Amino acid sequence: MASQKRLVVKIGSGLLANADRLTPRFGFMQRLMDDIARLRDDGYDVIIASSGAVALGLRTVGARPETAGLSDKQAAAACGMPQLLNAYKQIGHEFGLEIAQVLLTLGDFEDHRRYLNTRNTVNRLLKSRIVPIVNENDTITTEEIRVGDNDRLAAKIAQMVEADEFIILTQVDGLYDRDPSEEGAQLVEEVHDVNEYIAAASGKSTLGTGGMLTKLQAANMAQNAGCTTYIAHGEAEHPLTSVLDGSRRCTQLVAQSEPGSQWKAWIANRLQMAGSLVITAEAAARLGQGEPIHRSDVVRMDGDFTRGDVLHIFDEDNLERARGLSDFTSEETRSMIANPDLPADQLLGYQTQAEIVRPKNLVVLENHHLTWKPYETAV
Repeated sequence: MASQKRLVVKIGSGLLANADRLTPRFGFMQRLMDDIARLRDDGYDVIIASSGAVALGLRTVGARPETAGLSDKQAAAACGMPQLLNAYKQIGHEFGLEIAQVLLTLGDFEDHRRYLNTRNTVNRLLKSRIVPIVNENDTITTEEIRVGDNDRLAAKIAQMVEADEFIILTQVDGLYDRDPSEEGAQLVEEVHDVNEYIAAASGKSTLGTGGMLTKLQAANMAQNAGCTTYIAHGEAEHPLTSVLDGSRRCTQLVAQSEPGSQWKAWIANRLQMAGSLVITAEAAARLGQGEPIHRSDVVRMDGDFTRGDVLHIFDEDNLERARGLSDFTSEETRSMIANPDLPADQLLGYQTQAEIVRPKNLVVLENHHLTWKPYETAV
């Protein structure tokens, strides 16, 4: 664990890009970097998860946020990223800050070896007192293989570096108990269980790819990794320090007091579903007792996955109960399930105990985890 406190800051596109002109909002960026310099002096390591590259590049490629397609956004990201990084770099120098760019894809989070490599890179930058600017590599990712929003990407970074605090800067004061435009809507100042507010979180911004729902999903990931999250309006003289010192309105999502290990947090907090298993009631009752999931426990499965992918495990009532690392490919798993009377060794051509998920690679979901819905069709 780092000796200094660590803070991850996620900044929405609407704060970084003018909605009409699609140009950088230098005034906001100056206040932000000034605040980061203050936090650095107070002993913080700061990591920025920055949106804005696509928004800033749209004008260059002759597109608008309302009508831009995937290829427009990929081209816009290629044009907008140099603008964004140049603005950060020039303003950062004014406050004695060096920055570095870290572009990531979904695989950098979902593949454990790449996840560790990314963590090592970020930690090395922080050791040299460099502020990492993290973003998804939108120029090469497609809808099927992308994280999709920088809220959850930032939460994964917070989990990765064992951050103490995670601030999501947006264009609202925080989480409301209903649509903020409705009469009587109240700001929720403290949240322990995000499940209570999922129904109230809907909609998304014009420039961004996420809304309050993705922010709650991100906060849940951070909470489960022992990191306190704040959702706050970015328009303030000191957008970060005024959140941390409690001097302005925001929503605080309190960290779990007893988070799991880094390994279990990586298994439990997923960005995409690789595959799923539905297990028997008997197997579901044994979860958490140190027992593996055998092929005989599986009622049905879905998805195309490889060995080492994380599977979402449901009971027969379609309630997600656990997540675990698969010891087999989907083809091997499907073969074992379809031929229960044949020895697994004979089916696969090598010796195996047919444990689809081993106990050490299995995380039972608690009530504070957000669960996923199963695939609509299963084989």
